Parts: sequence; structure tokens; C-alpha cells
Amino acid sequence: MEQLNIFGDSAPAPKLPFELMEYFPAVFSPAESYSFMETFINSVPWLQRTMPMYGKDVMTPRLTAWYGDAGKSYTFSGTKFDPLPWTDELLQIKHEVEKTTKTSFNTVLLNYYRNGNDSVAWHSDDEYELGNNPVIASVSLGQARRFDVRNKTDHTQKYAIELQNGSLLLMKGDMQHYWEHRIAKSNKVLAGRINLTFRVINK
Repeated sequence: MEQLNIFGDSAPAPKLPFELMEYFPAVFSPAESYSFMETFINSVPWLQRTMPMYGKDVMTPRLTAWYGDAGKSYTFSGTKFDPLPWTDELLQIKHEVEKTTKTSFNTVLLNYYRNGNDSVAWHSDDEYELGNNPVIASVSLGQARRFDVRNKTDHTQKYAIELQNGSLLLMKGDMQHYWEHRIAKSNKVLAGRINLTFRVINK
């Protein structure tokens, strides 16, 4: 699979591998995106959770919240998330995401990256509840952030894309089996970003 890096290069970027990812820019307008973001910042009961890393518990460098259908709990890094009920705004976004991706979702994980110091380390979304070859739709609101992808066993196979305000990235196929992804910390002064990852909990 060819290497892709679309940063710092004025040449036209190669397409993302269709079997792994699809990118939809401007699914939501800037006005819609910032309106949603302001609502979520002020109304979501954000939590900063702990997770095990290198033999000790550390605070996650971002805030999170879990919404979805009743009973669709999710366990990540040893922490169980019980879903909050859908809000009108989340259902509005969910409807547009499902129309764009032609996939139905029953939960969404919200991540609030408050500045460039907030991040998520290399990982795969391969938890048992997501089933085999999960389809995950990732909506970005606010500050554009670089999304890195690399092969688990061959790190020379890698991809990167800047996720713009109002965009949608669809992850699919065997991506969670053989690839991992991250949002790295940045030394730049960055504004806030909210990421919504729509998922299907099968149990």
C-alpha cells in the first residue's frame, strides 16, 4: 500500500485507500459546526478519565462523553462507559452522518481536545463490543487537527490527513485489525476541537 502524507506538500495528494477510509469535507457548514461545538462545550457533562499506561494510571489528555441507545455500554482501557441519552443536536448530526455513509449507528463517543496539548495516543478501535471490521464515522468540529495512521507491524506504511472543521472521516474494512491511529500533541497554539466518533455496539 502506498505511503501518503498530505502535509507540507503543494503537490496534489493521493487519495486515501478506499478500502480503509473515506473523507468527506464540509459535511457541516462552518456556522453549523461552530454552533454545535458551542452547544456541546457548554452542555455536555465532560469527564477526564484515568487509563493505565506504562504500569500506572494517568489522566487522559482530553475530555470525553458517551451517548447512545439505552444499554449500549462500551469498555475502553478498562473503563466502562454507560451511554447518556441522545440530544437533539446529536440526533441531527447522526442523521446527516447516516445519510452520508449509508450506515446506521447506535452510539457516539465525544472527545473534547481543549488545545494543542490534548491528544490521543496510537491505538485501534478493536474492542469486543464493536465486532469484526467495525465501521466508525468520525466528525470533526472546530480546530483542524492532523490525523495519523500507520500499519501496526510496518511503521513505514503510514497516512496522514488534516481533519477540517465540519468534515467526516469514515473508517472501515480491516483498518482496526492492522492499522492504528492517533491525534498527536502540537507545539502550536491551537483552539478547541470536538470529535464525534459514531459507532455500532453489537451486544
